Amino acid sequence: MFVFARTADIIYMKTNEEKKALVKEQYSKLALNSNLLKSGCCCGTKPMEPSKKVFTIMSEDYSQLKGYEADADLGVGCGLPTQYAGIKEGDTVLDLGSGAGNDCFIARAETGDNGKVIGIDFSPQMIEKARKNNIKRGYTNVVFIEGDIEDMPLPDNSIDVVVSNCVLNLLPEKDKIFKEIYRVLKPKGHFCVSDVVLNGIFPKEFTDNASMYAGCIASAIQKEDYLREIEKANFKNIEIKRTKTVLIPDEVLTEHLDKSTISKYKSGNVGIYSITVTGKKE
Repeated sequence: MFVFARTADIIYMKTNEEKKALVKEQYSKLALNSNLLKSGCCCGTKPMEPSKKVFTIMSEDYSQLKGYEADADLGVGCGLPTQYAGIKEGDTVLDLGSGAGNDCFIARAETGDNGKVIGIDFSPQMIEKARKNNIKRGYTNVVFIEGDIEDMPLPDNSIDVVVSNCVLNLLPEKDKIFKEIYRVLKPKGHFCVSDVVLNGIFPKEFTDNASMYAGCIASAIQKEDYLREIEKANFKNIEIKRTKTVLIPDEVLTEHLDKSTISKYKSGNVGIYSITVTGKKE
C-alpha cells in the first residue's frame, strides 16, 4: 500500500515506488477510457486524476504516417520516434511502453512482413487493448507482452532497434532502463526515443505533484542528466535529432497546482522540452 502526502487537495509523492504505482494506475485508466481522450472530455478533476489536457499537451500528429491506426492512437506521446529510428525491412523492433500499439503498427509498416515488432507495457489493460487492435489487423509478426521496462523479459542481444515515445521519463530509475535497452540490443543496434526533459530548477512542489507526474511533465529530469544516463549505459553516437519547446497552458497549471507553486514556476528561468534522441550499441 502506498501513502501519498496531501496538502490542500494537492497530492505529492515521496518515493519512487509511489511514482511508479501512480503511473501504472493512471495509464491503465487511459486504456479503459481512451474514448474520453479522443472526445475532448477532460477525464478527471480529482487531484489523483490528471485531466486529458495533462496527458495530451505534447501529442503529435501521426495521421500521415504509413501504418497509422486511429484507434491505437491515444494522443499521449511527445514525438515521432519512428521517423528518426532508421528501421529497415526485416528488423526486430522493440517499443517500450507500447500503450494501445500506435508506434508498433507504424514500426511494422517499416520492418515489413519479414521483420518483427514487440511491444512491452506494464499495464495489463494496455496490453489487452493493443492485442485487440492487433487482432483486427491480422498481423502475425506483432506481439504485445506485459512486463517492466526496468527488467525486461527478453534475451540479451535480440533487438535491432528500440523505440519509445514519452515513456522513459515517466519512470524514476532511468539508469536501469537505459542499461536494459543496451542489454537487449544486438551489437550495432540502436535506439530512438522521444522524451521530456527540463532546463533549470523547478519548484519541488511542481516536480512532486502526482497529477503532473502522471502526465509526463513533472516526471522529467534535466536534459544534461538525461544524456548522462545514456552515456553511462555505454551508448555511442548519441545525437538529439529534434527538440520542441513544451508550453503548459494556464488552465492546466491552475487545475493541478496551487497559486504559490504556479508563481514559483513562472518566475523561474526554466524550460520544458520534448527531445528525440538516438544512440548506438557498439
